[in-house]
Amino acid sequence: MITKNELARVVGPRLCCKTSELAALIKMDGSLQINGRKIALSIANHNAAVARKVIKLSKDLFGIQTEVLVKKKVRLRKNNVYMVRIPPQPELQKMLIKLGMLNGDGSFQEDMPEGLLQKECCRRSYLRGIFLGGGSVNNPGGTYHLEIITGDGRHAEAISGLLQQFGLPARISSRKQWYVVYLKDSEQIVECLNIMGAHTALLEYENTRIYKDMRNKVNRLVNCETANLNKTIDAAMRQSENIRVIAGSIGIEKLPHSLREVAELRLHYPDASLKELGEMMDPPLGKSGVNHRLRKLDKIAEKLNSGALFSVPVKSGRNRH
Repeated sequence: MITKNELARVVGPRLCCKTSELAALIKMDGSLQINGRKIALSIANHNAAVARKVIKLSKDLFGIQTEVLVKKKVRLRKNNVYMVRIPPQPELQKMLIKLGMLNGDGSFQEDMPEGLLQKECCRRSYLRGIFLGGGSVNNPGGTYHLEIITGDGRHAEAISGLLQQFGLPARISSRKQWYVVYLKDSEQIVECLNIMGAHTALLEYENTRIYKDMRNKVNRLVNCETANLNKTIDAAMRQSENIRVIAGSIGIEKLPHSLREVAELRLHYPDASLKELGEMMDPPLGKSGVNHRLRKLDKIAEKLNSGALFSVPVKSGRNRH
């Protein structure tokens, strides 16, 4: 809603841009009523600002007189529908021909009006009109998603092609009787908002996106640290249990000095890291050295648990391993 309100206030710099945007709005939301040789046109939209833009463009470009009807939605708290109706009048058929809705002979033109899309400024305006007529962009606090909905498969292909001209690889999916042209990459959505002229919405989107990305990064770091901490705690508990097995079977005092020292430190400091254990040894020992000795203790405990005969040669001195 915020994005559409902003885009509804954006005015194309040239007459051709305004014409292209009005053509897109009518292509997306318009319906013709034909009674004999009389033609009327209705454009329906859920946004009041968009309806006002249709009225203004129609009057400024073609001097068209319009009527406005508001249909209130009471079920499920849905938005009102604003119906801009253009009753039969001589200027209407000329307008429809100019907008590429009708051919010169009065027959219908179903394709996108290529004659209005020769300039880049006009393509930007047409894309803005398409979005105002059937587009939406979600809050980037959730998943990134911008979509444009149309009931015409050929028009969906044309919209996708228009986005691709701006380097935006849009995709198409079907949803019941509708065709959905969408972008899911955050960078592409930001670029699309920029192309249409929604600069304020773009900045708000970027701020929310950066906050979300930072929050996710922090969560990943916290989860990683938590996982590492859990591994450290589990390893320390296993090491302490194995040392108790050794103490109950052969006694820690029977171990070589290098293993006895690290075993006693682990029992006294069950929460200490390998680095901290190494710094408490005399002389200090690095993490890999401490880990090597604890692995030796693990192997001794495994053999004792398996019931294998095991003897530990008592070594004198202060060998590293």
